[in-house]
Amino acid sequence: MSVLELKNVNKTFGKGHKKVHALKDTDFSAEKGEIIAIIGPSGSGKSTFLTIVGGLLSPTDGNVSINGTSISHLSEKKRSKVRLNEIGFVLQASNLIPFLTVEKQFKLLDKVKKNNMSPDELNSLYEDLDIIDLKNKYPNDLSGGERQRVAIAKALYSNPSLILADEPTASLDSDRAFEVMELLRNETKNKNTTTIVVTHDTRLIDYCDRVFKMKDGVLLQEP
Repeated sequence: MSVLELKNVNKTFGKGHKKVHALKDTDFSAEKGEIIAIIGPSGSGKSTFLTIVGGLLSPTDGNVSINGTSISHLSEKKRSKVRLNEIGFVLQASNLIPFLTVEKQFKLLDKVKKNNMSPDELNSLYEDLDIIDLKNKYPNDLSGGERQRVAIAKALYSNPSLILADEPTASLDSDRAFEVMELLRNETKNKNTTTIVVTHDTRLIDYCDRVFKMKDGVLLQEP
């Protein structure tokens, strides 16, 4: 069974002459241990794809399933539960809470979700991502690369089936961008999770198992 599956998914916005077909007849699946890139220019439909896969939007037509459970027509409350239990997000801006130290970012997650990593597993994750010396620092005290490593750790901490990374390297220089992608790839393989990276940066595709290109709402796998 695929971790993620889309069947004939469409998404339109607006009506009449203002109608925009942002995602067109999309079929897609992803398996455990895969890291997949979705590339394409701004306005191509990448963000729409990601928000639908992440349960932030419902498709106009078609079906989205995560681990065999259809999320397309769930209530917002039930989709929020799926996001909490199944999906980890890594965003361009790292999405860390500015008034909490790195360590307290994880303690906050423990208050809203059960079955996160054990303390020993978390310490191993700190070491894997080289952030163990950052535990008592605040986000504003961290470099861009350090914030992204913490964001990756937060995404992995809840033991998600699926990690969605939205332009995770956009604010980083080349060296830091490659470092973040290497970390994402390694953790995807080590944790046997599934990672989808949405980006316009073609430098990153060498780190991915499969690459898809989005153009005018159409998703096609690159050879």
